[in-house]
Amino acid sequence: MTSLVPFSSRRNDLTARRYDRFANMIDDFFNDSMNNRLSTSNFKMDIKDQDNQYVIEAEVPGYSRDEISLDVEKGLLTISVKKEETKEEDTENYVHRERTLSSMTRRVALGEVDEDGLSAKLSDGILEIIVPKKPKLETKKTIAIE
Repeated sequence: MTSLVPFSSRRNDLTARRYDRFANMIDDFFNDSMNNRLSTSNFKMDIKDQDNQYVIEAEVPGYSRDEISLDVEKGLLTISVKKEETKEEDTENYVHRERTLSSMTRRVALGEVDEDGLSAKLSDGILEIIVPKKPKLETKKTIAIE
């Protein structure tokens, strides 16, 4: 005998199931959504200014070459990453299915650079980008006084 009050176990079961669904929804929101938004809002990036080039190192762990895009236009370098994941189950009677799309973009204004000489390599989750600077033209001009 679980209870002395008739039908109370049935009501407790319904209440418990409703509470469990609500608690799971709250857990999913705060554990999955918030953590993903906070932790993947941007990737870390270091920029070194060397004599004749910029060396940029961006941390993009978990991304492949196909998921990374690099563009440079008028001295503005854009690094974008995009990943789509779908958790598929073999059964058609699924109760819960998840899809994830994550994308991040960083832009860096570098000034006058040689856009044709840009090179990049990905190794162990570190994207290294070499951006050669354009040679500086001598802008100083001496004017003879008459």
